[in-house]
Amino acid sequence: MTRLSIVLLVAVMVSALYVVRVQYDSRRLFTELDRASAEAHRLETERARLEVEKRAEATSLRVEKLARDKLAMRSITPAITEYVSSPLALPAASAPAAGERP
Repeated sequence: MTRLSIVLLVAVMVSALYVVRVQYDSRRLFTELDRASAEAHRLETERARLEVEKRAEATSLRVEKLARDKLAMRSITPAITEYVSSPLALPAASAPAAGERP
């Protein structure tokens, strides 16, 4: 009977150590999950902030102001419009009619 008691005592001790180890791992994993959730929330907040900044930077008034100031661009007027024609373009009179071969 003493052998059976010793075997049972060893089994109880091993199972107790196993339970302690599993609880430790469970707590460690829960802590990691909580940290990952906090990091995900922080990153989502940062992404939302950057989206708002991007929309603010891309407004048409801001783009127009930057084009005028930094690129020295100006609004188009008929006085500064230049028309360019291609030297390869055929005049309308010499173009073949529809259905004719050149």
